[in-house]
Amino acid sequence: MTTANTAYDLMGGEATVHAIVDRFYQLMDSLPETYGIRKMHAADLSGSADKLFMFLSGWFGGPQLYAEKFGHPQLRARHLPFPIGGGERDQWMLCMRTALSENIADVALRDSLVKAIGELADFMRNRPQ
Repeated sequence: MTTANTAYDLMGGEATVHAIVDRFYQLMDSLPETYGIRKMHAADLSGSADKLFMFLSGWFGGPQLYAEKFGHPQLRARHLPFPIGGGERDQWMLCMRTALSENIADVALRDSLVKAIGELADFMRNRPQ
């Protein structure tokens, strides 16, 4: 018997990561207040969703799908072409916080993930406030 000890295991694995990513992009595509980040993406969000799923799988402690397919994520470098300030970070976090809250019942796990993802989102900023 194994003990679930990663966020990936504790949240329910692949199915939950898919649900988070699906909800994240539904929100981005439908909320007027996330228009700023939505316009940075292609009309078809499926490629972005696939990459976010692969990245989050590994980031949450599950299979390192993104690294296996594309190498090191180099998130900041990959996002440099896009102007990301506090507003864009906040829009992204609105979608992510909501997707996590709707898909992770464990409040302590969810809060720790929101905090960690918030730090990652802050790191992605590449322009002044």
